[in-house]
Amino acid sequence: MASQASFDVSTGADLQEVDNAVNQSLKEIAQRYDFKGAHCSITFDRAKNQIQLEADDDYKMKAVVDVLNGKMVKRGVPVKNLKMGEVQPAAGGKVRCEITLTQGIATDIAKEIVKAVKAQNFKKVQVSIQGEELRVSAPSKDELQTVIQFLRGKDFGIELKFGNYRS
Repeated sequence: MASQASFDVSTGADLQEVDNAVNQSLKEIAQRYDFKGAHCSITFDRAKNQIQLEADDDYKMKAVVDVLNGKMVKRGVPVKNLKMGEVQPAAGGKVRCEITLTQGIATDIAKEIVKAVKAQNFKKVQVSIQGEELRVSAPSKDELQTVIQFLRGKDFGIELKFGNYRS
């Protein structure tokens, strides 16, 4: 019997790096000249995987989002996994926005990935959904490498991570 090689496909951000990016953004906002006298805030709720932004107006909100995105990229947080909410008016003429972090592959996206892999007719490749991640297995390591290259080339709206490679 031939042994099966496998790897896991997952997504998510290191919450400590997100926290660091938020703290660096707050520090930069406090020091920047264009934010002098403005009341802008960024709060990160680890339990809900949400970032709450508040600014004086739409212009300041866009600047806060730009600063936060820049810090996220520098810290290695996948910006593709940030889902921006609507900019809503808040008390005192301010605006508020909520950003949700995607941690784990949603069921509908997982099914879409499985369908895309099966449509390619890879030899003896099996994909199974295991909670918020996928397990891809095949007898050939080369076939698994081709699946990884295929998945990297496709856009499923989230950043995919490939790990836990076993042979």
